[in-house]
Amino acid sequence: MEETMKQRHARKWAESIIEIVKNDKRPVVRFKDNRPVTDLKDMLNSSAALYGDNIAFLQKWDPQGTYESVTYKEVLSDVNGFGTEMMAMGLKDKRVSVIGQNCYQWATAYLTVTGGIGCIVPLDRELSRDELKSQVARAEVTAVVCGSKHREIFESIIADGDTALKYIIDWDFDESEPSDHVFSWEKMIARGKKLIDEGDRSYIDAEVDNEVMSILLFTSGTTGVPKGVMISQKNLCSQLMIGPTVYHVDPEDRFFSFLPMHHTYEATCGFLVPLYKGASIAFCQGMKYVTKNMVETSPTNLMAVPALYEKMYATIWRQVRKKGLEKKLLTAIKFNRASKKVGVDMSGKLFADIHAIFGGKMKTMICGGAKIDPAILDGLKDFGFNAIQGYGLTEAAPLAAMNPEIKSYSDSVGVPFPGQEIKTVDADSEGIGELCIKGPNIMLGYFNDPEETAKVIDEDGFFHTGDLGYIDKNGYAYITGRAKNVIITKNGKNVYPEVIEQYLGQVDFIEESFVFEDKNAAGSDTCIVASIKVDDEIVKEKLKGDYTDDDVKELIKTEVARINSEAPSYRRIARVILRKADFVHNTSSKLIRSSDENRAEN
Repeated sequence: MEETMKQRHARKWAESIIEIVKNDKRPVVRFKDNRPVTDLKDMLNSSAALYGDNIAFLQKWDPQGTYESVTYKEVLSDVNGFGTEMMAMGLKDKRVSVIGQNCYQWATAYLTVTGGIGCIVPLDRELSRDELKSQVARAEVTAVVCGSKHREIFESIIADGDTALKYIIDWDFDESEPSDHVFSWEKMIARGKKLIDEGDRSYIDAEVDNEVMSILLFTSGTTGVPKGVMISQKNLCSQLMIGPTVYHVDPEDRFFSFLPMHHTYEATCGFLVPLYKGASIAFCQGMKYVTKNMVETSPTNLMAVPALYEKMYATIWRQVRKKGLEKKLLTAIKFNRASKKVGVDMSGKLFADIHAIFGGKMKTMICGGAKIDPAILDGLKDFGFNAIQGYGLTEAAPLAAMNPEIKSYSDSVGVPFPGQEIKTVDADSEGIGELCIKGPNIMLGYFNDPEETAKVIDEDGFFHTGDLGYIDKNGYAYITGRAKNVIITKNGKNVYPEVIEQYLGQVDFIEESFVFEDKNAAGSDTCIVASIKVDDEIVKEKLKGDYTDDDVKELIKTEVARINSEAPSYRRIARVILRKADFVHNTSSKLIRSSDENRAEN
C-alpha cells in the first residue's frame, strides 16, 4: 500500500529521532544502530521481517512441563489473526483491557490492540473487584482479555449493567459452553486467521495514529486515587529508538520477565525493547520459581526492583557464610578487582557457582522503581554482573535516565537519553531541588484531568516529577527522596527519610525499615521514628539461638546509635519501633507511606 500523508509524517518523525541519536556526541551514547519505527505495528512488522525465525517468547504452557518457544513470525501471525477477529467483533476504536500473569497471551493482547484496534488499558492483577470495576468504568472499557482467575470478576461486572464492558476474552476458555459475552483467545486467533485466508485485510491494513492516546495506564501510587496516564505510540516508540543507546541489546539477549507487565517499567523495558531489538523474552512462572526458571532459560538480562536484588544478594552471602566460605569469597573479589584493572576479568571462573544461580549467562541487571543501596549494585558488579540503576516514571513511558555501560555510578540514576533533558528547580542551600524531565516520551496528560496535568507539565514542556535530587557536573542525576516525604524539622532543615532508610538497610539483620515523623511527640525537637523489621534468621545467628524482643532491641539500639553518631543532629533517629508484621506495599513493591498500618506498633 502507498503511504498516506499521516504515515509519511510519522516516518519523518521516527527518522528525526534516529538523527538525534546519531548526532549525540556524548561518549556514553555508544549504540547508534537503531532503526526508525513509527508505531508498535510498524515495530512488530519490521522485527518479524528482520528476525522472523528467532525466538521471541519462551513460555511453559503446561506449568509442570518445559519451556516452549514462539518465533517472531508466529507472533505476527497470531497478532494479525487476533486483530482481524477483534475487527469482526466490532472492537475497532474501542478500549480493551488486559489483566493477568505475565504470559504470551497478555503480550499478544497488548500488541494486537495497539496494532490497529484502539487503546489498551493494562490492569493490575492484584486489585480488588471494586477497584477493577472503577478503572474499567473510568476508562470506558468494552472488552477485557484475561485468564480464568479473573473471568468470574468481569462476568459479575458485566451483570451489573452499569459499565461499557461487553466482552471477556479468556485465554483459558475453550468455548465448549456457549456464551454471548465470553470468548476463547485461542479460537479467536484461529477464526481471524481463517478470515485473513479468505482475503480480510481490515486489521493488517489498519492505520495507527501515533499521536493519540493508545495506552491508558493507571498509576499504582502510594497515596490518593490512581491517575490515568495517557501514553501515545510516539511516546513509546521514542523510548524504543533511544533506550538501547546507553546499554546494549541484541538478538542473542534473553530477558527474564518477572515484574508485572501492567507496570510501564516492565512493559517498555522488559517487553517492547527486546522485541524491537530481536531479543527473546522468558516468562517467569511466579516469585517462588524465579531461581528455577532462570536456570531453565539462561537469561542475559534481568530488570527488577530493589527488593529482589537485595533479597538475592543477601541470600548469596548468607549461604556463603553458612558454608564457611566468606573469607575465600572476599579474597576472590579482591583478586578480581585487581585483575580487572589490567584488563583481565576472572568473574566467570571465580564466581561460576554464583553465576549458575542466575542461569549461567546473566550479563546485565537493571534496577528501577525505587532507590537501591549502592553497595548492593557494587556487590553484584564484584561478582561480574553489569549491575546498573535507571530512573523512570509512568508519565515518562517510563525512561528518564540510565547509567551507561561505559561508565556507571551505583549511587546515581544515570544520564538522560538522547533528545531528553533533566534539570532541577527550586534548589535548596544544598543544591537539592525537584527533578524535571522533558522529551518526546512525556505523556499526553492525565485522563480526563486537565487540572492535574497542568500542575505537573509546565509551559516549557517539562514534567515535574515530585522527586528531589541533584545533577552533577557530568550530567549524572542523583535522587535523595520524594518531595511529599520530606520531613521539615522545627529548625527548618530538610530530612529525607529514604536516606536514613538506606543507612538502616546496610545493617545485615535489618530486613526493611520505614522512617517517618511523629508529629504528636512533645518537645522542642522533631521526633524522627524508625519502624524496623528484622531478618529473624540472621538475628538468630547473631544471638546464637533463641532470643527475646529485648535482645533484638539492644541489637538495633547499638546500630541506631552508630548511625546517629555519624549524622547531623537534626537527622538523628529519636525513637525505634520493632515491627513484627510485613510492611504494606503497593504492587510495584513500594512502601505505602500513607498507610496507618505501617506506622502502627505491632
